Amino acid sequence: MVRFLPGALLIGLPVSAAVLWVKRKVVRGGKKVLDISVSAFCVYFAVIILITLLSRESGGSKVVDLQLFSTWGINRRNNALVAENVLLFIPYGFLSSAAFRGMRNILSCTAFGAATSVGVECLQLVTGRGFFQLDDILTNAMGAMLGCMAYLLLFRKKTGD
Repeated sequence: MVRFLPGALLIGLPVSAAVLWVKRKVVRGGKKVLDISVSAFCVYFAVIILITLLSRESGGSKVVDLQLFSTWGINRRNNALVAENVLLFIPYGFLSSAAFRGMRNILSCTAFGAATSVGVECLQLVTGRGFFQLDDILTNAMGAMLGCMAYLLLFRKKTGD
């Protein structure tokens, strides 16, 4: 992942500047969010795009696999890919929860992760830089959910002490 960081910074920082500018124009008088969380989310989003699209050769097979659990438990390589998909979206769920108040709900964050994953899978299909797999969407959504849960556990408000 470190090899994608320079490209992610080149993409993520201008995007984060635009998001912050919009947030300042739209949200007036509300609570101020930490700018670093929005920037970190945008940079990590760029990392996901770079890893899932630009790290692969173009012109690959345009395969659509809609069979649920088709990659799970087949062999060690596929099990590693399943784990990688979950791990890839844990920071995504954590950072989206930190950056955007609406993502501090497990259902919303999981749906956001799934929607992002569908977008990535569609881009992979169109560009021929990967397979469109239902398992990837499910595992990415699981990762986003775990990231949100980690955020909520770490930053939950203490009550009644």
